[in-house]
Amino acid sequence: MGQVTIYLEDKIVEKMAAAAKAEHVSKSQWVASLIKAKVESEWPESIARLAGAWKDIPLIEEGRPRQGQDADREPL
Repeated sequence: MGQVTIYLEDKIVEKMAAAAKAEHVSKSQWVASLIKAKVESEWPESIARLAGAWKDIPLIEEGRPRQGQDADREPL
């Protein structure tokens, strides 16, 4: 496991410590969870590769038959 040194303003350190304490984790765990959330893909690679795979699905405009005009609405 690697280590990283960062420099933060005192006010930021205080806020970070309070946030970590509120979540009942160490400051290191708190920062690591933020970094992990930013760099990890939300979807597995196998799912991400499926984006755009279905080219034959019609757009909503193409899939709905044309309807007549809406009926007049009741007055408010």
